[in-house]
Amino acid sequence: MRFIIQRDRLVQSVQDVMKAVTSRTTIPILTGIKITTTEDGVTLTGSDSDVSIESFIPKEEAGNEIVEIKQTGSIVLQARFFSEIVKKLPTDSVEIEVLNHLQTVIRSGKSEFNLNGLDAEEYPHLPQIEENNKFHIATDLLKAMIRQTFFAVSTSETRPILTGVNWKVENGELTCIATDSHRLALRKAKIETEIHESYNVVIPGKSLNELSKIIDDSNDPIDIVITENQILFKAKHLLFFSRLLEGNYPDTSRLIPSESKTDVTVNTKEFLQAIDRASLLAREGRNNVVKLATNEGGVIEISSNTPEIGKVVEEIQSQSIDGEELKISFSAKYMMDALKALEGTDIRINFTGAMRPFVIRPLHDETILQLILPVRTY
Repeated sequence: MRFIIQRDRLVQSVQDVMKAVTSRTTIPILTGIKITTTEDGVTLTGSDSDVSIESFIPKEEAGNEIVEIKQTGSIVLQARFFSEIVKKLPTDSVEIEVLNHLQTVIRSGKSEFNLNGLDAEEYPHLPQIEENNKFHIATDLLKAMIRQTFFAVSTSETRPILTGVNWKVENGELTCIATDSHRLALRKAKIETEIHESYNVVIPGKSLNELSKIIDDSNDPIDIVITENQILFKAKHLLFFSRLLEGNYPDTSRLIPSESKTDVTVNTKEFLQAIDRASLLAREGRNNVVKLATNEGGVIEISSNTPEIGKVVEEIQSQSIDGEELKISFSAKYMMDALKALEGTDIRINFTGAMRPFVIRPLHDETILQLILPVRTY
């Protein structure tokens, strides 16, 4: 195998596939990146057996030559060394050549590295996915949906299913739900689909987070294919496979209250900043709790008290408060996470009493909601 490639394109592809490579693996060859050249271009693959990423660099794009292929073939190179070498090479073009016994030479300018490669035949095959069930969604919308739900997944392995995001596809709509049993994030969007059956799968939160770092903020469509135990995201020159979590996701629809006793409408930014300041003294105390109370004249009081540090009281003017008076305590961190995920300048919070979960939504937008369980304070 021998080819010459533009360095920046190689660096970008290496960075993408590195997101799937882990040093903690029982299969030694998976600590490497597989490089395959064909007449059409170069394909890089990284995998940790949960997530696999394949990045393709075409021979030419828009009339510009990116790769010059001298000889086709394949090799697996140690990911950690290869990625560091490529980043630091001196010139804009790189030549990679595999000699006998898998010896691989990397040349750029006056610099030359020799790396011991591994036999690509031993690299595990990526899952073969039949693409008859696929739907697509704009890339920037997918990124937004991941950002608005992923943070609420559980980080504890006691209930592994909650470390994933529940995706439901039915009637041309995709619903993403994440919960760690103290809070819940939900986002819906219409999708274009050729499938008429419904899906209910759970994707590891970690996989979605890595995916969102790789895909760009464009409105190009990304194809999504779901099978029994894998999901495949197909972007322009990128394939991203992730295994699905096994088990049934809890039915979260029962958690979301349908009626409310107190409704508050408030400016998102003002509210977020007030919670942020109130949490400054709460951070040290028990799980950083702040209190919220509704007062006369649409005033909301936000306070926090940590006896050994001090206390803080904030007042902000809401746009409206309807319903019963309310005093409630909750985690400042959960509230700030939720507010950062919501898009829109004003939000509406529906409370159903001091000990019941409450729901936060942007005003005039039904596609997204955040739910938080309050904290008991005595």
